[in-house]
Amino acid sequence: MSNDVPVAALVARAAGDDQGAWNEIVGRYAPMVWSICTRYRLVGQDIEDVGQSVWLLLVEHLGKLREPAALPGWLATTTQRECFRVLRAARRYDHSGPPPDELPSSSDHALIEEEIIAAERNAALRAAFAELPPHCRRLLAMVLSDPPHSYAEISAILQIPVGSIGPQRARCLERLRRSSSLSAVHGC
Repeated sequence: MSNDVPVAALVARAAGDDQGAWNEIVGRYAPMVWSICTRYRLVGQDIEDVGQSVWLLLVEHLGKLREPAALPGWLATTTQRECFRVLRAARRYDHSGPPPDELPSSSDHALIEEEIIAAERNAALRAAFAELPPHCRRLLAMVLSDPPHSYAEISAILQIPVGSIGPQRARCLERLRRSSSLSAVHGC
């Protein structure tokens, strides 16, 4: 499945039982769901519970979404509601948690919007990376690995001279910048 498929098309495919489309949706938006959970100070099992609830709710509502392109917002709102549900349940059993006025505001739309934009930008970057020729993907993956490979290692593995690694990396990054997938996100 190509990472540059529009959200509405992914929703339609996933609603039609396309497992690859479903996997792409989860891959694109799971980081956003996790980020919202951590903003609400959830940890461990609570994050897993919220995530599982959000994805189950999506399965139930996938074919009924009025605006499939608005899926990121639906996921953000649903995640936020599930976080509140978990926090309310925890307060019923444990009164040592933070008081409600210390919790993030449910009306903090700016942060949710930023998370949606970041999720879309990450999806566009993955799509742009997938458009690169294989030699560029391998080179950039090695340079960006953690910890990064040394130029000597890259030279030996990719069988290119050490002196050409920098210029090749620059050309690959320029191709990445010019990618149509990234241009769509930046409105260029």
